[in-house]
Amino acid sequence: QVQLVESGGGLVQAGGSLRLSCAASGRTFTDYAMGWFRQAPGKEREAVADVSWSGATTNYAESVKGRFTISRDNTKNLVYLQMNSLKPDDTAVYYCAARLTSSTEYRYWGQGTQVTVSS
Repeated sequence: QVQLVESGGGLVQAGGSLRLSCAASGRTFTDYAMGWFRQAPGKEREAVADVSWSGATTNYAESVKGRFTISRDNTKNLVYLQMNSLKPDDTAVYYCAARLTSSTEYRYWGQGTQVTVSS
């Protein structure tokens, strides 16, 4: 079992920045690749970014490339999502998730943190 707790959400003006954090506990952190997802009202959940167990490989949705950066600190069991140049379309609940490196399924999810970008 892996427990994930997100923090760092809030209200920001368009063009601003936020950094989300996700604290993991319960299992060996480096057994897991980590991802950030988001879900806006009335929309399906979408993948935003993911990072390999070592942090060496990252992937991003086209909509956030060049603006968001995912990273992890394996000494602290933390994953970050640095979000710059925020747009109103980035408004959503953001979720942290974990999957075993041998799996394609994200099995563990946090409770989510709200990000609201005002125009």
